[in-house]
Amino acid sequence: MLAGLGTLTLSASGLTVLNEVLESAANGQSSLSPLNRFPRMVQEFMIRKVRNIEEAANKARAEIDSKEKALAYVSSVQKRIDTSMGPWPKRTPLNARITGIVERDTYTIEKIIFESRPGFLVTGNLYLPKGNKKPRPGVIGVCGHSTNGKAAESYQSFSQGLARLGYVCFIIDPIGQGERSIYEDAHDDHFKETVKRGVHQHLVAGNQQFLVGEFLGSWRCWDAIRALDYLLTRPEVDPKHVGITGNSGGGTQTTWLCGVERRWTMGAPACFVTTFSRNLQNELPADTEQCPPKAIALGLDHSDFLAAMAPKPVVILAKERDFFDVRGAHTAYARLKALYTQLGEPDNIKLFVGPTDHGYSQENREAMYRFFNGVTGISSAKTEPTITIEKDETLYCAPQGKVAALSSKTVFQFTKQKANALEERRKALSKEGLLSVSKRVLNLPKNPSPTPEFNILRDQRSRSFPRKYFTTYTVETEPGVRAIVYRLADERHRSRPPKTQGKKTILYVSHQSSDSELRANKSLIELIKAHPNNEVFTVDLRGIGESRPDTANPDSYLSPYGSDYLYAIHGIMLNRPYPGQRTHDLLQVLQFLKNHGADEISIYANGWGTIPATFAALHNESVSSLTLQDNLDSFHGLATTEHYKWPLSSMVSGVLRYFDLPDCRKAIASRGTEIRII
Repeated sequence: MLAGLGTLTLSASGLTVLNEVLESAANGQSSLSPLNRFPRMVQEFMIRKVRNIEEAANKARAEIDSKEKALAYVSSVQKRIDTSMGPWPKRTPLNARITGIVERDTYTIEKIIFESRPGFLVTGNLYLPKGNKKPRPGVIGVCGHSTNGKAAESYQSFSQGLARLGYVCFIIDPIGQGERSIYEDAHDDHFKETVKRGVHQHLVAGNQQFLVGEFLGSWRCWDAIRALDYLLTRPEVDPKHVGITGNSGGGTQTTWLCGVERRWTMGAPACFVTTFSRNLQNELPADTEQCPPKAIALGLDHSDFLAAMAPKPVVILAKERDFFDVRGAHTAYARLKALYTQLGEPDNIKLFVGPTDHGYSQENREAMYRFFNGVTGISSAKTEPTITIEKDETLYCAPQGKVAALSSKTVFQFTKQKANALEERRKALSKEGLLSVSKRVLNLPKNPSPTPEFNILRDQRSRSFPRKYFTTYTVETEPGVRAIVYRLADERHRSRPPKTQGKKTILYVSHQSSDSELRANKSLIELIKAHPNNEVFTVDLRGIGESRPDTANPDSYLSPYGSDYLYAIHGIMLNRPYPGQRTHDLLQVLQFLKNHGADEISIYANGWGTIPATFAALHNESVSSLTLQDNLDSFHGLATTEHYKWPLSSMVSGVLRYFDLPDCRKAIASRGTEIRII
């Protein structure tokens, strides 16, 4: 007992039964698939939200009918992009060094390592033309999701091609690729990856960064900005002509960099530019770094990051058979063409669509060469020079081709350091202050319905639960979203919930499915049987159980890049954190129960459900007790654990700047509410 704070029982158990619940079976019903009658609900809700914002943004674009309005629009998107992508760190010494030089017929390749942040090493190859000592145009190259980063054939090709045409090209490895794997264990001077390079490392590091208010896309941009800082120190480079290009994930960074860096004089993003709405409608998950925080809520789209550079020359390089929908590339181009026309430079924006699949293939590289040549006049070549692909090892900048061998800091180390610093700086909030700041951080709706609408579904007789019958209610929490509530009873009931007549109420908040867990979670089953006189309800919040999405890739729900992630990352771009959305659902369900006579509600939450349950109990004093099974102890602990199990859908962006879960539990207990952690 904490004096004056109610009962707070702790357990050492962690996230031990989260997935076991769905894998085990009870009551001989293992062959039954979990009920899921609303698998498209979250997808359709998100599409409506994104479309509404896009329509409002299109209306604002349509009103640009003068140069003055066009300039004001450019200024507006620049400010909104800074809100999304910033703030930026201070520039620190690059400590750049050349670790080797490769001599070739018409160019050299310098192997360079620099620090974009103190101790954070970036590896890059500087392709430097031989001969003429006159300063030449410079280009920063950023890579897509190649395992070997800058050494991938298409990225070597454009770097070498630019050098052979007279450009100085500095191409860098992305975080988590090439020589910059950030999850490595040392074994006798050798290293073994603990997380697969590329997308997997981006998700593991990038999702965790959100907790401390960082964004992996900004980190990757900062690497390229510091690469530009280095490039401009070279006397061989003409600062009047500096460009940026990259494909796929590099096309992403090229697009973002056009929006955040003002020194570029030309840009060529490849195989990325479309629209946020096309990606969502096509159920296309995108990496953490491809989804800027609050970007959609701020009315931004891919085209706006290029608009921030207007009217400087930009060519959008797309592909007819790309998974990044080419229709979105045409939409982006049309928006930019109208803007550039008002700015008096309609020919400075171009679109090239190659006929093949996703990739920086030769036809797209040649379109980039022609465009940059038209801007700089450095060459009249229309086609790619003959390319000789080097072995990966030839291009290594670091020993063994790993910055880990040089003790480079990792993204996780920075995240942990910041989490610890925030823990020390964060001041204890009063209960009132915590209520206010948590409502803002979770972005809970300001005017929840006092009388949530609900429907009653027909009987499902195939289930065997701890009580003989159950009734299903769909409680509308906001337009297009319904929480699925079961009422368990010993008698058949086909209408609205009866008045509780003074009975205590148990509300179970599911981990991944009320249906499955009512048949498999032994602790829950025993609890229900031990309280035969209590009213018992369960709830599947949005994206859980009965509204588990069937979108993205088949059976992808639990994968790091699947449907649960898809809507969590869109929640971040919409400034509607998924845990906040689910908390709102639960608060509306509590209101629904209150409207039917429940004035003393005991919440029992499991796994993923413990996070919205904690937030809802904080904001609703009708919760008389809170039981948390396999809960997350703290967001700080999650941010300071290198290998963790919790998904992005359980994380709140920026939360550790303001409060943590223990703060919430302490505030709940302070009003006498019993808290049990099992």
